[in-house]
Amino acid sequence: MEKINLTFPDGSVKEFNKGVTPFQVAESISSRLAGDALISSVNGVQRDLYYAINEDSKIAIYTFNNKEGQEAYWHSTSHLMAHAIQVLYPEAKFGVGPAVEGGFYYDIDINETLTETDLEKIEKKMMELAEANSGYERQELTQKEALELFEKKGDQYKIELISDLDDKEVAISLYHEGDFTDLCRGPHIPGTGRIKYVKLLSISGSYWRGDEKNKSLQRIYGVSFPKKKMLEEHLELLEEAKKRDHRKLGKELDLFTVQEEAGAGLIYWHPKGARVRHEIEDFWRKEHLRSGYELLYTPHIGKSWLWETSGHLVNFAENMYAPMQIDDQNYYLKPMNCPFHIMIYKANLYSYRDLPKRWAELGTVYRYEKSGALHGMLRVRGFTQDDAHIFCTAEQMDAEIKRTVHFSIHMLKSFGFDDLKFYVATRPDKAIGDDVVWEQAVTSLKSALESEKLDYEVDEGGGAFYGPKIDIKIKDALKREWQLSTIQFDFNLPERFDMKYIGEDGKEHRPYMVHRALLGSIERFMGILVEHYGGSFPTWIAPVQVAVVPVSEKYFEYAEKIKDELLADDIRVELDYRNEKVGYKIRAWETQKVPYMLIVGEKEVEAGTVSVREHKVGDKGSMKLEEFVKIVSEEIKSRVNNK
Repeated sequence: MEKINLTFPDGSVKEFNKGVTPFQVAESISSRLAGDALISSVNGVQRDLYYAINEDSKIAIYTFNNKEGQEAYWHSTSHLMAHAIQVLYPEAKFGVGPAVEGGFYYDIDINETLTETDLEKIEKKMMELAEANSGYERQELTQKEALELFEKKGDQYKIELISDLDDKEVAISLYHEGDFTDLCRGPHIPGTGRIKYVKLLSISGSYWRGDEKNKSLQRIYGVSFPKKKMLEEHLELLEEAKKRDHRKLGKELDLFTVQEEAGAGLIYWHPKGARVRHEIEDFWRKEHLRSGYELLYTPHIGKSWLWETSGHLVNFAENMYAPMQIDDQNYYLKPMNCPFHIMIYKANLYSYRDLPKRWAELGTVYRYEKSGALHGMLRVRGFTQDDAHIFCTAEQMDAEIKRTVHFSIHMLKSFGFDDLKFYVATRPDKAIGDDVVWEQAVTSLKSALESEKLDYEVDEGGGAFYGPKIDIKIKDALKREWQLSTIQFDFNLPERFDMKYIGEDGKEHRPYMVHRALLGSIERFMGILVEHYGGSFPTWIAPVQVAVVPVSEKYFEYAEKIKDELLADDIRVELDYRNEKVGYKIRAWETQKVPYMLIVGEKEVEAGTVSVREHKVGDKGSMKLEEFVKIVSEEIKSRVNNK
């Protein structure tokens, strides 16, 4: 039989018979791997385990320990859920059912409003179907055949998706599982028997294809795992996430609100939230100045030609607000800061000796997000970008990227994010710019990470059409990943805006442009911080660092003296004047998650001391105010992030 060579992720090569499947490859390695294997990758394309490999290829086997395996497991479970719903509610029609971070969902068009009791019923039916261990079988049809199939089923949602496909010649894939058939690209796990533990979490409303003009569907969220312990741990994290929800804590701690009657997706920062924001921004500015950046301020609106030149009106118009007429010309609220920074650059003609230019701005931008996508501080319509642009020569590029990576890590770790993941996104199929320049840029990105001895994954084809990038994701206290920092090359805007500098040869050259965000946006970063710390901010950014709690009115004068001395030492302090019992006040400040309380009564007045309580720790004993100030000031200065 004809032989082929398969190359594994570690670089090793093994010979197999032509037509071998990934499952057989897994079996050849170990029975355990074959039992755990869910899907595979063949030459970078995800495949089912029973896909026949007929040529020399690169192969990877994915289990639930891999992100790819988890996504396939959850997507396969969404199909199983739809199958169970079809059995229980034969009239149901199905929208889309993808895997998402932390599980899956399916959008259902059904005649009745589902309840928590219905979810339990669906769960039970899912596990009955799983026991049959039906395989997920792939079938490819022409567009005409696929349309005929779903017309017989009367599923207008699938008919619409199939009709919208541009390339009529491309085969359309379906997956059959038992007597359930769904439109799907795949891949899927081998069979339903691999699905062991399922929990349907919630029901919410959704519009078909995310358009408010379309029919409202019911979206069922769920999660599944191969082991019971995994499910239990996940559910515990979800409960903790509810407690840490930044919208809930934002209200309880009086940090921010969203005033729907005044405008959806717009954040109102209350005094305590504004104090946190001030500390974040103050630190941001100081660190940028120390790192060789200069700070900019730019307008909130610009003429339409600015956005025509940048390409936003062609590629981003649906996310921009409608124009406003000023002096018979269209002006737009800015969705991004970059064109404004370019205009500042073009105000002068620079020499190569003047470069690099590192310019940073906390610039407020406005983008239209559909109301269904808005989510507290995490998805808004007006936000302040932590934005910077670097303009440099080709020779300076490597050093600037390394410098930016180092700075990004420093900033994220300063806020207590130590678990970082790095990705290099390369050229997509449709891109502008010379291949040589792209390769040079990608090499610079990889070299910067390697110079810091940082592991990274390559996101093949994941770059923007105008340049490759580094993405940095953080893991929070609940092990959730958040995309924060981006270091993005841009071969597009310097060309569009005809940017120049005078080189050493006396000729005009095009500068390299790097977009760079570290925290993303202040609003979103604040939401992440609230949830990461559960509202118990480190002392250095806490809105109130110390609460002075007098035992009774008799000690207000001494408490006021303590407050004044703390304010003089730049410590944020509040004095509790309430005529309540001291136990009540202590519990109240503990609920407000203030790092320190200073209890003052007769004993403290006589001894000239304060009685210190630390949040989550309790009584720390009595000490002189000078000693306490020294401890707290050092904690603030060193930015300890362990609250």
